[in-house]
Amino acid sequence: MANITVGISDLAVTNKPDDVIITYSLGSCLGVTVYDPQAFVGGMLHCQLPTCSTEDKTKATINPAMFVDTGMATLLKKFFELGGSKSRMIIKAAGCAAILDQNGFFRIGERNITLFRKLMWKNGIIVKGSETGGDISRTLVLEMATGRTLIRSRGQEREL
Repeated sequence: MANITVGISDLAVTNKPDDVIITYSLGSCLGVTVYDPQAFVGGMLHCQLPTCSTEDKTKATINPAMFVDTGMATLLKKFFELGGSKSRMIIKAAGCAAILDQNGFFRIGERNITLFRKLMWKNGIIVKGSETGGDISRTLVLEMATGRTLIRSRGQEREL
C-alpha cells in the first residue's frame, strides 16, 4: 500500500488499487474526492480559495489546485484521462470550516463550498457525500481498493 499525500493547493489522481490518498488540515479549505468503482480511478483535491477569476489568474495558471474552479476542472480532467467515467464517478467533499473566522468576515469556507456546489449543479454532477462547515479541522482519506472515503477529526474516524 502506498500513501499519496495531497498538500494544500495540491491534487493527485491514481489508478493503482493499493494507493491511499490523504490530505491533512482541511480548515476553510475544500477537500474533494472523486472515484470510479469500475475503473478503480480516483483522485483528491485540496484547494484554498473559491475562484481565480476574482483572485489571481497568474497564480491559477501556475497552480490551478489553489482555487475551487480551476482545481475542480484540473482534477476531473486528470480523472477522465486515467479512464474515469462521469456516469460512474462518486464525488464527496469535506472541509470549508470557519476555523479562524468565527466573526464571518472572510467566509472563505462558506464561499468555497458554495462555488463547489454551484459548479457541480451546473455540470449535472451529484455529490454523494459531504461533511463541511463547523469549526473543526479534518483529515480526508480515499482508499483506492475499496473506494471508501474517511474523515478523521478530533480523534475519531468515520466514513463519508
